[in-house]
Amino acid sequence: MSKQELEVLGQDGDGCCGGLAVAPLGDERAAELAKVFKALGDPVRLRLLSMIASREGGEVCVCEMTPAFDLSQPTISHHLKLLRQAGLIDCERRGTWVYYWVLPGVLDRLAAFLTTSQTAGAVA
Repeated sequence: MSKQELEVLGQDGDGCCGGLAVAPLGDERAAELAKVFKALGDPVRLRLLSMIASREGGEVCVCEMTPAFDLSQPTISHHLKLLRQAGLIDCERRGTWVYYWVLPGVLDRLAAFLTTSQTAGAVA
């Protein structure tokens, strides 16, 4: 299940898993992160994630996202499914509509992974 994959990405938040510049990635962590970055590598999915993350109240109905794209509803649903499988978002069906939100802390953990300290990689 994608939520379990997310737990591996975030670990427990105690700093045990450093960012990109701290140490080389192991095979398993690199494969997990590659899924996330592959999901973010598509412009439609990146826009969808941005729409969800920037929404006041933290969640968006799929009915509000679909008109923003020149794509069919099944194609939008497919992109949202890939974001879910990557552990970035989750959803809940309410009647006819499905509401999406960014999973707590996932963007902060990705940002922390990509952030380097002032001294990391500094050239003397």
